[in-house]
Amino acid sequence: MTPLRLVYLGLAIWGAVHPMAWFLAHMRATGTGLSGLIDAWYVNASTTGLAWDLTISALALTVWILAETRVRGNRAALVAIPATFCIGVSCGLPLYLFLRAKPG
Repeated sequence: MTPLRLVYLGLAIWGAVHPMAWFLAHMRATGTGLSGLIDAWYVNASTTGLAWDLTISALALTVWILAETRVRGNRAALVAIPATFCIGVSCGLPLYLFLRAKPG
């Protein structure tokens, strides 16, 4: 595995674990579960802007993944779409780059 692929893989793992730790800590502290977490994303203009920024980024990444998968035929890379929406762009983007950089 190339050093670049290792970097992408490391970022995908970090992008899954680190934000999720904060999400779980918030849900445990408030006892509100996923609905409370989503409500917290819209508590003020700053967090609402960030939530929309990440949503638009996730949609752009999804369009890119779908377009490239059609051209490249790398169907395994489609796993980055649910990773993006279930975990976050911080996991989905480096995961897609990791899968895209796979040799031949």
